[in-house]
Amino acid sequence: MKSDQNQNAMAAKNKDGVLRDVTDMAMGGTSAMFATLFTNPIEVVKTRLQLQGELVSRGKHAIYYKNVPHGLYVIARTEGIIALQNGLPAMLGFQFCLNTFRLGVYRISERRGLTTTSEGRTSVTRGALAAGVGGALGSIAGTPFFLVKTRLQAQATKAIAVGHQHKHSGTMNALADIYRREGFKGLFRGVGPQIPRGAVGSGSQMVSFAFAKEWLKDKGYFQSPLLLSFMGANLGGIVMTLCLNPFDVIATRLSNQPVDGNNRGKLYKGMTDCFLKMLRSEGARAFYKGVGANYLRLGPHTVLLLVCWDQLKILEEYFR
Repeated sequence: MKSDQNQNAMAAKNKDGVLRDVTDMAMGGTSAMFATLFTNPIEVVKTRLQLQGELVSRGKHAIYYKNVPHGLYVIARTEGIIALQNGLPAMLGFQFCLNTFRLGVYRISERRGLTTTSEGRTSVTRGALAAGVGGALGSIAGTPFFLVKTRLQAQATKAIAVGHQHKHSGTMNALADIYRREGFKGLFRGVGPQIPRGAVGSGSQMVSFAFAKEWLKDKGYFQSPLLLSFMGANLGGIVMTLCLNPFDVIATRLSNQPVDGNNRGKLYKGMTDCFLKMLRSEGARAFYKGVGANYLRLGPHTVLLLVCWDQLKILEEYFR
């Protein structure tokens, strides 16, 4: 009888563990989608800034977008304010895939004590590893959506167009069109830089977020969980932007390039080729094109995402 009770208790615990893991992953994806609703307009501007002057020396190309405020104004004036939400469904899909794995894996590892030292403090290597693995997996899963959102956000009227102009009418149309023309492999065009983009970005963000919260709390600057999350997310956004931007630019270029009859990129053969061509044609500064836009997006996005995520974790603990 006692053995049966122990077995039942163990089964219930395992079931609860699996359900909690699924809940953790769902909370990550949901938090990201909430944040994306507010930050997508800046993502549109960032994409165009990264494509502006593609493979052309500085000073030898037209400048349609000077910075984020100017970009928002130009797009709204020329294409209408609704254009600032171009690619939103695809961006929601990408963020859900990315953060379901990224935040989910980190939370699962955190709850099992895999990201902390014996003293209970965040470990840089363990935290970065957990977030990096989750970010890489999420980026791979979300690559088709990133591909589509990039192409949709790059599409513009001729007067302010930058980069290659694809002719997709929406997210589902783009996914179907790419699959029909390029096959399943075509949906994962640009997955190469997505892996380091997700791993480096996620590792730097999650670890800096956790460290910033611990540091602020130890110094006694903030005691409110909401304020700690807010300030920690702001600091985490800075670190993430600096680490992420070069991979983000390369991923954008590879995703938006035209393809030939054999489904090969006309501009770049792959991540390394893209890196070398950008370096030769545009200089090292090209890898930080759109860095201001990236932070202005990642800053609020990180704040909204991680604050929402923290509150969902508190809510989950409360109901348990």
